[in-house]
Amino acid sequence: MASEISPKAEISPKAKIGDNCKIFPFVYIEDDVVIGDNCIIFPFVSICDGSRIGNNNKIHQGSVIAALPQDFNFRGAKSYVEIGNNNVIRENVVINRGTNKDGVTKIGNHNFLLEGTHISHDTVVGDNCVFGYGTKIAGDCEIGNGVIFSSGAIQNANTRAGDLSLIQAGCTFSHDVPPYVIAGGSPMEYGGPNTTVMNYAEIDPKVQKHIANAYRLLFHGKTSVFDVINQIKEQVPDGPEIRNIITFLENTKRGIMCK
Repeated sequence: MASEISPKAEISPKAKIGDNCKIFPFVYIEDDVVIGDNCIIFPFVSICDGSRIGNNNKIHQGSVIAALPQDFNFRGAKSYVEIGNNNVIRENVVINRGTNKDGVTKIGNHNFLLEGTHISHDTVVGDNCVFGYGTKIAGDCEIGNGVIFSSGAIQNANTRAGDLSLIQAGCTFSHDVPPYVIAGGSPMEYGGPNTTVMNYAEIDPKVQKHIANAYRLLFHGKTSVFDVINQIKEQVPDGPEIRNIITFLENTKRGIMCK
């Protein structure tokens, strides 16, 4: 089915737009843009060079996709934003493209970016994440699957948020937040396992107890992260979620929150 494109939209003839899209008046789309099928682009959205947008996405008023990176190292290199399928991008969201040649900012599938969210250059976002009002994600961050940011959260550069973690409102963090935890406060504190979301994700209650035990060793012990990893391997029954925690801890570069 042909797309419905307003004659009041300014769209480059070089842009590639899929089937059954609806593009409202005053949308601006540059040359090097690819948009999949069944997307809705609301008024006053700017989609800039380097945008690669999948299917069934909704992009609301005032958003800017593939804005130039706000990075002093940017020298005009050709770079990209890749957005998967079934995402909802609400009003005034900004997503920057990568800084260096062929650099990519990636947004997965089924994510919900509420009003005023900013995803900076070279950040990678998984699937099924929620970004609350005014959430700001700095450059070169990694965000797992099912992560929830409450309103006004700020993630500083080169940090990670693990799968199914919850970042409470107003938090700012400069160290990695492990999977399956609640993090809140200023300075940030460990608020326990994220049981509500783990229940929603159908993680077995017995496994949730193992996760809680792993984090008891991490956050209530007085040993290094290296020693905690060995303790978890020795004391906590193995499973995919526990291996996920161990791998996350082993790969930290900026350190773990509260440690």
